[in-house]
Amino acid sequence: MNSSRLTPVTLMPGDGIGPEITASLLQVFEALGAPVQWEVVPLGLKAFETCGDALPPASLESFRRTRLALKGPVQTPLASGFRSPLVRLREEFHLFANLRPARTLMPGGLHENVSLTIVRENTEGLYAAREAYLPAGDDREGIATALAWNSRAGCERILRFAFDHAIAHKRKKVTVVHKANVLKILSGIFLNEARSLHTREYSGRIDMEEMIVDACAMKMAMQPSHFDVIVTTNLFGDILSDLAAGVTGGLGIAPGANIGKDAALFEAVHGSAPDIAGKGIANPVAMLLSGAMLLEHMGAAELASRLRQAINSAINEDQARTADLGGTCSTETMTKAIVQCLT
Repeated sequence: MNSSRLTPVTLMPGDGIGPEITASLLQVFEALGAPVQWEVVPLGLKAFETCGDALPPASLESFRRTRLALKGPVQTPLASGFRSPLVRLREEFHLFANLRPARTLMPGGLHENVSLTIVRENTEGLYAAREAYLPAGDDREGIATALAWNSRAGCERILRFAFDHAIAHKRKKVTVVHKANVLKILSGIFLNEARSLHTREYSGRIDMEEMIVDACAMKMAMQPSHFDVIVTTNLFGDILSDLAAGVTGGLGIAPGANIGKDAALFEAVHGSAPDIAGKGIANPVAMLLSGAMLLEHMGAAELASRLRQAINSAINEDQARTADLGGTCSTETMTKAIVQCLT
């Protein structure tokens, strides 16, 4: 393949099972003929132990140059000086939208034919809160406080992203999830901006419904097929996206993306699983599906579709499944099955 036609992409294997599922990704992308030139750089605990920084300057510079990255899971210890490199990347590159599609891949589970997408605001809300202790009686740290915030501009930005994403992917409905019945200002600004934006620009183009977050959680657990695209604030989106993964087969098949105006970071959203690292039994599907999202973002939708179809065929026709999916395949065996479905 002509190297001048390749798109540079920063690849961050991460910790634990990260290098194993990254190796799977490299094999599959080679078989797919994906037009990608990888820049492999360190990230996470191993980088912290080696370089004194979980996000070394060389890794940061690579992403600054490529504006596209794919990362494996990162182990986050309770170590002095260790700050989540993912949070730092989101802040540095203004990756305001966290995109988490959830789709059932295997029949016979609790729910069938579920395909929904959660759009989570990535930079504001409670996770951006300023925390502090206040005294209570003789206890100088008797009360823990957090000052959270949502901006009107930030709300409009993520809502517009969700509406546009739903329209572009031929979805029928966007569910705006909030807690404005209690948090009348903090969550109310999000709900009010959704109503205003939809009325001004999206009425007749995409349907919108409103749902309180606790009602949404119950309905997702009982009837996930009700949902199409969900958009919500940072904390709610974090919780609901894991719930969506749970009702569609688990984090082992859950991809994700962090998207900004001019940069995008794709990731396997599960943990680093240090207990199974090096055993060759990790599920590579979340990493591979994140790779499919990367390809789609690059404009290679046909390759993304081929990759998703190969994963589906390997799992359902060839019964190539790792232990978390109820099978006995190793990472290598499952990877080979997916490669075979591509050729």
